[in-house]
Amino acid sequence: MKCQEIINELKILSSEKYKANIVRMGIPEDTSLGVSIANLRKLAKGIKRSNSLAYQLWNTGYHEAKLLAVLIFEKEPLAIKEVEKLMDSVMSWDLCDHLCKNLIIKQPYYNELIFSWINSPHIYEKRASFVLMASSLIHDKDLPYSKIDEYLDLINEYSKNDHEHVKKSISWALREIGKKNFDYNEKALILAYELKDRGDKNQVWIGKSAIKELEKLVSYP
Repeated sequence: MKCQEIINELKILSSEKYKANIVRMGIPEDTSLGVSIANLRKLAKGIKRSNSLAYQLWNTGYHEAKLLAVLIFEKEPLAIKEVEKLMDSVMSWDLCDHLCKNLIIKQPYYNELIFSWINSPHIYEKRASFVLMASSLIHDKDLPYSKIDEYLDLINEYSKNDHEHVKKSISWALREIGKKNFDYNEKALILAYELKDRGDKNQVWIGKSAIKELEKLVSYP
């Protein structure tokens, strides 16, 4: 399928009701078509992986075309500059998460991006740092404990961030660390209680959200 054919198919799959829902979540209305991620995944299965086509779709500016592009990039690693360029144009939390979980986490240098993006003024690069931490706990079975300890230190250091989309990603990273095993459940809960007790409203929120989920865990793989 060519780029324009895919855009035409996306328009056929679009729904005004679904579009209204995603616009309410903060997705820009002027670039949204209103296609569910389930339909995008079905469509992606019928498209041959192609970096060239993926970039063409990304460059249309349509939100759903960018989501679809992430799913059809070839399996070989992208150059780090290409990934940085993609993230630089991300303007919504869902595309940030989708890009991190489906493409960036598969790159051999993803951990480098965690540390380079965490100080970025770009909200979604900063969010991406913590989304990648969370994703690494889920997908990287060889993640060393020393790296997880570094993540805990970063969560502690940046836990005063007051942007909703960053704050939620910090909580997500902390909760995933707490699901790793018994020892990291304890470490994550200790940090969560420390954050809750510091009085800063953002740290309190992160701490409470982590405690609520992690104290319910009773078994580990």
